[in-house]
Amino acid sequence: MFESVKGLIEEHKAVELELNNPAVHADASRAKRVNRRYAELSKIVKAYEDWVAASDDLDAARELAREDEAFAEEVPALEEKLAQAQERLRRLLIPRDPDDARDVILEVKAGEGGAESALFAADLLRMYLQYAASKGWKTELLERNESDLGGYKEVQVAIKGASTDPAQGVWAHLKYEGGVHRVQRVPATESQGRIHTSTTGVLVFPEVDEPDEIEISPNDLKIDVFRSSGPGGQSVNTTDSAVRITHLPTGIVVSMQNEKSQLQNREAGMRVLRARLLARQQEELEAAASDARKSQIRGMDRSERIRTYNFPENRIADHRTGYKAYNLDQVMDGALDPLIESAIAADEEARLAALASDV
Repeated sequence: MFESVKGLIEEHKAVELELNNPAVHADASRAKRVNRRYAELSKIVKAYEDWVAASDDLDAARELAREDEAFAEEVPALEEKLAQAQERLRRLLIPRDPDDARDVILEVKAGEGGAESALFAADLLRMYLQYAASKGWKTELLERNESDLGGYKEVQVAIKGASTDPAQGVWAHLKYEGGVHRVQRVPATESQGRIHTSTTGVLVFPEVDEPDEIEISPNDLKIDVFRSSGPGGQSVNTTDSAVRITHLPTGIVVSMQNEKSQLQNREAGMRVLRARLLARQQEELEAAASDARKSQIRGMDRSERIRTYNFPENRIADHRTGYKAYNLDQVMDGALDPLIESAIAADEEARLAALASDV
């Protein structure tokens, strides 16, 4: 396995030289790609150096122990240190999702449960906004369709990270959130105090870095404009500023009315359309790939029930990883790290198993 590190070390040197080329930084998209790759390779090189150092220290201690038994006492600790360094390097060598460093567009949609589902959609949005703030990520509300009681029938938000390290990327963390989220609680609309079960859907798309990354022919678009409206159908403004974009080859439809300007709504709509087309492209590639290469955690079945939020018991449970905790109040305030880390760990184990089966 570690033979592949040699090639990565050489690539790291080449990428480092590339970063010293002023021409690279003159092209923003190219500079972003090169910086991402450099950050990823730098972690592998550091882990490899730590593994080599730990191996050398253990060899030295074993050799000295032959002459002085005092050094033998250091061997078990050094063996543990070597095992940890080896495991860290092994995990870094797992083929990474090439989109991990990307920003995302996250959509929350009301599902079964009517008004209660829409209210929970608002709670989920707040949870994700709080989580993003804890990570230092920036958020931008792209579109919202409010319900009569203050929830959301549908809401879309763009989330942008600051790190070039793919392991710290927004997609690397939030890609596991896609699916059906089930809530069990007494709705605000329930007069008898009965617990109801509702569902809310979450979709997560990696955002396209540059507009030309996904080619869209103007002939493939049908663009309609209409008057924006708020809850209850009340007019928000008196101009046709809302935009509906239909991508004819795929049938994907995106509607935007959050901004007062038709141009701004169109630009936001195109951002979402590109993200959805990129996701569709990736779905097709994953469908063509072997089963061993597919993630067992982030499947493409968006109807999958992934998590239950039980408010009476203050319990949160992830049905894919088996994670369970009784701190739902903290989770709803954005404390998502343990949940997401459990998904990352399970995904890594699946990828390691796939690598082992290929050997």
